[in-house]
Amino acid sequence: MDAYDTGSGARQGPGGREHPAGPGGGGTGDGTGGASGSPEGAAGPGAVRGGSGETAEPPPVSGPAEPGPVRDAAESGPSAGTAESASGTAPATAATAEQVKPVEPVEPVDLPTGVAALSPRYQVGALVALAVVAVAVCAHLGLVFLHVAPSNTLTKQHGAAVDEWVFPEFEQNWKLFAPNPLQQNISVQVRAEVSTADGEIRTTGWYDLSAEDGRAIDGNPVPSHTQQNELRRAWDFFVATHDSDDRAVGLRGTLSESYLRRIAVLRLERNDAAGPGGVVERVQYRSRTTNVEPPSWSGEKVSDRPTVRELPWWTVSGSGDPREGAA
Repeated sequence: MDAYDTGSGARQGPGGREHPAGPGGGGTGDGTGGASGSPEGAAGPGAVRGGSGETAEPPPVSGPAEPGPVRDAAESGPSAGTAESASGTAPATAATAEQVKPVEPVEPVDLPTGVAALSPRYQVGALVALAVVAVAVCAHLGLVFLHVAPSNTLTKQHGAAVDEWVFPEFEQNWKLFAPNPLQQNISVQVRAEVSTADGEIRTTGWYDLSAEDGRAIDGNPVPSHTQQNELRRAWDFFVATHDSDDRAVGLRGTLSESYLRRIAVLRLERNDAAGPGGVVERVQYRSRTTNVEPPSWSGEKVSDRPTVRELPWWTVSGSGDPREGAA
């Protein structure tokens, strides 16, 4: 008898298919369903039902399949491993994570620099040199401070030592901050009497030392202190220690003359004023002072005529007083 015969008494499921009668997958009481030996759920597509040789059709899909319980890797068995191997993603990722390790950063090595890079012997020498320079700077600043400070016990007891160190190179004044600062352009010039190699005496022309310093400073971002202040301070020192007749007032006046004479000899040698085989015998200074024109809004009136001051000749080849041989 056909298992799908309506007269067989077998219970019909949805779509007219048989359902097993019980857990054992048996049919009706006459045992026709049990002949297959397996329940319908166990038979896959293409399984032969009964003895008729008909192929079972898959159940119709009535709606979206509900997700079943998720099995873990232990329950999935070989099928799960096969699916992962087929995809080739999970095993490759795991292998890559095991094989590729993060590179640890290399810490830079700090090499010694400066004094620390020197050998111990040179380090000691450098420290000693720095200590000497520091002591010299502190002593210089202390002496200059005592020079500009009001009269006190130290200046009264050691005033001569302070003046000997400060004058003439490091003299200080307050004219920049005075109520009426300098408002003049002063040009300092010098000439010389030279003894030539033939024994003759000749007089050179005037060398404008102020103009030479101006050309050295112009366009120079870091001009030297001597180019800016040496000649200017020396001339100001001389004017402050001499009267209108060019006579020195006190010991500082004589010192200012010696200072100017030294500067003149150095500048004339730099300009090769004596020539080959010549010797500078005497020098003479002069100054040309011009008032700075005041601004138009001040209403101040000043003379625009220059004032010339010419000093006597000073002997520079002898060892006596610089005014020796003055004419």
